[in-house]
Amino acid sequence: MNDHSDLPDAAVPPPSASNEPGTFATALRDSADHRAPQAFSFSGRGSEYFRIWIVNLLLSVVTLGIYSAWAKVRRLRYFYDNTSVAGASFDYHGNPVAILKGRILAVVLLVAYQLAGYINILLGLIAALILMLASPWLIWRSLQFKLYNTSYRGIRFGFRGSFGGAFKNFLLWPMIGVFSVGLLMPMAAQRFKRFQHNETRFGSTHFSFHGSVGAFYLAYLAGIGGWIAGSALIVISFGGMALFRAIESGAGSILAFALMLLALYVWSFLIIPLCLTLLQNLVWNNTRLGEHRFQSRMRWGRTAVILLTNVLGIAVTLGLFTPFAQVRMMRYRIESVTLLPAGSLDDFIASSESPGSATGEGLGDLLDFDLSM
Repeated sequence: MNDHSDLPDAAVPPPSASNEPGTFATALRDSADHRAPQAFSFSGRGSEYFRIWIVNLLLSVVTLGIYSAWAKVRRLRYFYDNTSVAGASFDYHGNPVAILKGRILAVVLLVAYQLAGYINILLGLIAALILMLASPWLIWRSLQFKLYNTSYRGIRFGFRGSFGGAFKNFLLWPMIGVFSVGLLMPMAAQRFKRFQHNETRFGSTHFSFHGSVGAFYLAYLAGIGGWIAGSALIVISFGGMALFRAIESGAGSILAFALMLLALYVWSFLIIPLCLTLLQNLVWNNTRLGEHRFQSRMRWGRTAVILLTNVLGIAVTLGLFTPFAQVRMMRYRIESVTLLPAGSLDDFIASSESPGSATGEGLGDLLDFDLSM
């Protein structure tokens, strides 16, 4: 009788060989999942934000503006918390005390500028020149503060750049655009956005901007050309009507002229959403985060309807519709953007960034400019 213990062991294939087809299929599926488009979403509601807005407004008035720093933090946290992509939302970490200090310093600077003008015209001009030359530094530090206090999945954004780059792109190029009678304004806008996006980071990953100067000229020409063509058509149409009415009665020509002015005003108002749509699509369709791309699909018609109904709602309710209007426009702008991943979104690494300055942020609030991406 043969002893089974003397028989050689049967060859057993390695575990990896038996699982190789399944592992390969899983890898393909995971790769496809990682590359699936991720639409941005906004879950905020007008009724929710109205309660925040009205409390912020009342407390800011009662405290003579002191509470406005806390109001800003509450507002930004609400909008950030309700903005999400790929299953995670954004966070805002701004310190209201730092913002308040920045605003106080900004107020001191503006008051000093006003007093200098009252004391002596030459002194006022010198103060204005100093403030103008300091504005690139203030904008640069404001961007650092804003982005450093923004995070996604626990990783903070950041803005580096340099004062030289900020001076050239935030002051020199805009001045060139103005002194060229607007002819170089599209180039100035392209340089502005290129510097802003190229110097922005998410953790240690760079954003990059690929919009060409020619694309900005086309966008500006579409907006300005559309306004000129529409205005010319309105003037020609109502001009002929006024001439016909003038033959019959003077009152008819006055009415036609008034209607023409109204039509020009409405058409000029409708150009605003066109420019907003063209620029958002241009900027985000040419922005990348590492190898990940973005896609923006705002539509002029939809933007115009939202903007027009928002203005009517605010006018009819004497301003009480403002928070609802802000939520409506914010939702459309955010949900028009889609992230097109080139791979996994779990590979970002945190990086150490400068916290920036709340002084620039405070001055930006007082002068009412917004440089958010």
